[in-house]
Amino acid sequence: MDVVELSQRLQGDLASLPLPQAQLSRLAYDPAKVEQALAWRERQANHHILCCSDPLYPPLLTLIHDPPPVVFVKGRAETCLYPAIAMVGSRHASATGLQTASWLAAELSRVGFVISSGMAAGIDGAAHCGALDVQGLSLAVLGTGVDCIYPKGHGRLYHALVDKGCVMSEYWPDTQAFAGNFPRRNRIISGISLGTLVVEAARKSGSLITARMALEQGREVFAVPGHILDEQHLGCHDLLQSGAKLVTCAADIVEELSTLLRCQLEKLPPSPQIRAERSSQLPFASLLASVDYETTSLDRLVEHSGKPIDIVLEQLLELELQGWVAQVPGGYVRLKRN
Repeated sequence: MDVVELSQRLQGDLASLPLPQAQLSRLAYDPAKVEQALAWRERQANHHILCCSDPLYPPLLTLIHDPPPVVFVKGRAETCLYPAIAMVGSRHASATGLQTASWLAAELSRVGFVISSGMAAGIDGAAHCGALDVQGLSLAVLGTGVDCIYPKGHGRLYHALVDKGCVMSEYWPDTQAFAGNFPRRNRIISGISLGTLVVEAARKSGSLITARMALEQGREVFAVPGHILDEQHLGCHDLLQSGAKLVTCAADIVEELSTLLRCQLEKLPPSPQIRAERSSQLPFASLLASVDYETTSLDRLVEHSGKPIDIVLEQLLELELQGWVAQVPGGYVRLKRN
């Protein structure tokens, strides 16, 4: 469903929209706004308007209780489809916190995750940069419109995200910064992601709002520990005491999310790489050779294959369906010889 169809339904068939009733009651048709939206979309090839039934609309976002009916996207819209990890934390992060965020983002990018965050100062910016520095993908959900750069000091990061990933917002493209918009956008950061990682946060940090929303959405929450006397880490320690998983490396996240990843990947069409390898007589021979008859961890399989985690999981799913391997606690085991 594109913007034209959405406007038609708003005019004559509102109840047919795939949205909660509470949202439907707040929708109204404004023909001038529709025309402005269409004009903005046509202005540049990297301008996109995604309705909730659009093939490029983030698949996990449709599962939250209040998904935005429309999101504006600037950049490579296909970034919205890949498995994402949200990384958030303090705007006034320490040097160690910034280094940790950048390193973890790079490691997660290397195994195929998109890094989602809010392009704020501090941990957000470090996470985006860590992904982009290793040629990974990153997605920023803005509390402004997608044509606005906020904070102003992130101009270079903004343009890199538009070029190599994308920026997204539910607000009109020229919407300026307004304090009340930022907590609301946090539900989208967590909503598009399989899990949320809090890197460094005090007890009153806004990043804890994102963590809480992730829990409400049924997503995983992760936290990086810090010094017990440093107030900048107390928010993370509270999360850990409440059941968040402690993270010291990317493998801690990869192993925890394997089941959710498989659910998301099953909704997506096979990649060209998967289709090409299916034509061989022995399916995914190199990956199959890495699966032992004793439990082999997913992290080890990703490392040995040299492929992104989404490709590895698609191939493992196909190998399971053909009876070559089985998923067991802690990883996979091989079931038969060549």
